[in-house]
Amino acid sequence: MTRGLSLWLDVLRVAATLIVVFSHVAYARFTRGDYEFVRELNVGSDAVIVFFVISGLVIAFAAERDKTFGTYAFNRMTRLLSVLLPAILLTFVLDRMGRPIDVSAYPNSFYQHLPLWEMLVRGLTMSNEWGLFERVRLGTNGPLWSLSYEAAYYVLFGVAVFCTGARRLVLLAALGVVFGPRILLLMPAWLMGVVVWHYVKSGRAAQMTEGVARSLAWGGPLAYVLCQAFNVPDMLAQTTAEAFAPAHYRYILVFSDEFVWNGMIGLMTALHVIGMARLAQNYHGPHPHLRWWAGASFSIYVVHYPVLHLIDAAFPAETVSRDALLFFGSVAAGLVFAQVFERPIGAIRTTVRSIAARSHITGRRQSQPHPQATLLPETPAQQR
Repeated sequence: MTRGLSLWLDVLRVAATLIVVFSHVAYARFTRGDYEFVRELNVGSDAVIVFFVISGLVIAFAAERDKTFGTYAFNRMTRLLSVLLPAILLTFVLDRMGRPIDVSAYPNSFYQHLPLWEMLVRGLTMSNEWGLFERVRLGTNGPLWSLSYEAAYYVLFGVAVFCTGARRLVLLAALGVVFGPRILLLMPAWLMGVVVWHYVKSGRAAQMTEGVARSLAWGGPLAYVLCQAFNVPDMLAQTTAEAFAPAHYRYILVFSDEFVWNGMIGLMTALHVIGMARLAQNYHGPHPHLRWWAGASFSIYVVHYPVLHLIDAAFPAETVSRDALLFFGSVAAGLVFAQVFERPIGAIRTTVRSIAARSHITGRRQSQPHPQATLLPETPAQQR
C-alpha cells in the first residue's frame, strides 16, 4: 500500500461521498427537479459501487495486517459500530424533530416509522437488507442499506480467509442463505477490489509501462462515460426486466436491480485503480486536507439523509439558497459528527480493549478460590 495509492483511494472516497449527497439533494421533492439529470444518470448508486471496490481492496489489505480472525473481527466491528450506533440514534432524534414540523417532508416511500429498539437491533446487526429477514428502512436513513451489504461481505471474506476445510464451506453456504441472493449479486464488485489488492501487492502493477497504466487509469472513467452516453444502463435494465417478467424486477432485487451494470462499474473502477497504483507509486505528497476529508466520508454518508429531511421540513420554501443549505448543511453535519465519532477510532479501540482486559482479569479473579478458602470450613451462608 504505497502512499500514492492510499491518497488516490482517499480522492475516490471523498468524490464518491459528495456525489452520493448531491444525488440525494437532486431529488425533485427537495429541489423542484432542477437537477433531475443527476437522478436520471443514477450516479449516486454508481458511486456506492465505487465504495464497494475500494472497500474490498482495503479490507483485503487489512486482513493481512490483522493476521487473526479475532483481530479482524474486532477491527471491523469497532469501525462500523462506533459510527453506526450514534448515527442510528441521531436519525431517530432528527426524524422525531422533523415530522411534527412538516409531515409531508417524510413520505412513506422515504420514511419508515420504527421504534427505537427495532432501529437499534436491525441497524446494529446490519440486517436491514439481509434476505432471511424482512427488509426495513431505518427511519429516513435509506443509505444504510449499503452497510448490510458491506457487513455481509466482511463476514464472508473473513470466513473465507481465516477458516479452512469443511468448516469454511459449511459456514459460507449457511451465511449465503442468511444474507440472501440480493446481497450476493453485488459481491463481485466488492471482490474486484480484493483482486486489485492482490494484483498490486504481487508487484505486477508496478511492472506496467507508464503508457499501459495511463490507458487503464483513463480507460475506466472513459468507458463509464461512453456507457452512459449510449444508454447501456437502460438497455441492461430492460434486459433484466424482461428476464424477470411478469414480476417487477425492482420489487424483487431492490438495491441490486442493476447488478449487471454494477458489475461493469466494478470492473471499470478496478482497472482505473490498477492504473493509478502504477502512476502514483512514487508520489509522497502529504495532503493533510485530503486525509481530513477522507476521515469524515463515512460519517457524511451515514448522517446526511436524515439531515436533508430535517432541513426540508424546517425550510419549506424551495429556493436556490435552500439548495445550497441542503448540500452544505448535510455535509457540515457529517463533518461535525466525524469529529466526535469517526476520527477518534484509535482511542475508541484502546478503550474497548482496556475494558475487555479488565473484565477478563476480574472474571479470572472471581473464578479462582480465595487462597484461604481451602483452609477454612464453609459457613452456613457459603453453603447456601
